[in-house]
Amino acid sequence: MTVPKTSVLVLDSSDPERLAHFYATLLAATVEPADGDPDLLLVSGDTGVVLGIRRDLGQAPPSWPRPEDSLQAHLQFFVAPDALDAAEREAVSLGARPVAAVRDGTRSDRRTDLRRYTDPAGHSFVLAARSADGSRQPV
Repeated sequence: MTVPKTSVLVLDSSDPERLAHFYATLLAATVEPADGDPDLLLVSGDTGVVLGIRRDLGQAPPSWPRPEDSLQAHLQFFVAPDALDAAEREAVSLGARPVAAVRDGTRSDRRTDLRRYTDPAGHSFVLAARSADGSRQPV
């Protein structure tokens, strides 16, 4: 029998309040302190997505996308293809830094459909076009 578990992806940050606010605004979510852990904030959305932001005063931003470093892990957010430009404007207005934009072949208009960024603390994330039915089928 498997013991029930709850998982939360936790990002370290020297300024967890700022980073939690960034993701809460980007995801239309809320921020709450974690029970029993004053250094952990939980970002919760309507879809049940939970992201933890933990205070780490010694946290150094990841070095990606330098060519000699590999992308170890990143967050990926799917948006409707016609909302990708608006999602990008929103992310950048909140403090995201664009890193790259590529076309992966799912768009028929030859525009980029996968856009890479770093959040205000330097963690990598991607905005990717997803069809209305939620699949990664060509749009």
